[in-house]
Amino acid sequence: MSGRRLSLDFWNTALGLAAFSAFSFLYLPIITLIVFSFNSNNVTKLPLTGWTLDWYTKALTNHDLLTALWNSVVVASSTVVVCLLIGIPTAFTLDRFEFVGKNLFRRLVLLPITLPGIITGVSILSFFSMLKIPLSLWTVIIGHGTAFTAIVVTSLFARLQRFDRRMEEASADAGARPWQTFLFITLPNIRTALIGSALICFTLSFDEIPVTFFLTGRDNTLPMYIWSVVRRGITPEINAIGTIIVVASIAILFFSILLVNEDKK
Repeated sequence: MSGRRLSLDFWNTALGLAAFSAFSFLYLPIITLIVFSFNSNNVTKLPLTGWTLDWYTKALTNHDLLTALWNSVVVASSTVVVCLLIGIPTAFTLDRFEFVGKNLFRRLVLLPITLPGIITGVSILSFFSMLKIPLSLWTVIIGHGTAFTAIVVTSLFARLQRFDRRMEEASADAGARPWQTFLFITLPNIRTALIGSALICFTLSFDEIPVTFFLTGRDNTLPMYIWSVVRRGITPEINAIGTIIVVASIAILFFSILLVNEDKK
């Protein structure tokens, strides 16, 4: 009995160490970035020489950086709108209708997200070049929407598969119009899938580089700006803006959790 207990303790300790190592591998670089964003040394290296908020001041007064950040927010927000406008009707079509080539259509919808970003970017660039469409933030938005719409489709389709259609039938029997049934019955039941897929699309679009690299014009997004800067070395300004993004991401995460928990009540 004691031998079994010792064996169990050993495996629990081993699993705990493995979990600790995995989380350390994932989060230690983020913690390092945050710590160095407050370091007074203008070079990202040890030892720490002091604490300062100057790098945040410089980051928030850097016109090029703020412009790139705003461009990324615009692109990511617009991408979410595009993905939802295309993904919602597509998911409902796949769930509610039977038609010839349905399985092939589902696979084609998933194709852009399964391809490497470089392939997607080059193919869309070739398409725009053929149509002589100048590159801009709009072409980036179209490219991101093409790549990430599948996230909305798959997430919403999976939720619709678990949705009890009898609730819609009961609403119709009670005299509700189709738009009322959708607004008060269907939408509340698929809201969590929409919120989750929208947040994923926003996050992926915000830090997308391969597709953006081929489709951007003169306007930089934040990942492209950071990429151009870090080729000369990581500066504390980049650490500061990275910390701000991490904090904002955590806030968005908690906001989404609150919405999901509210939806379950």
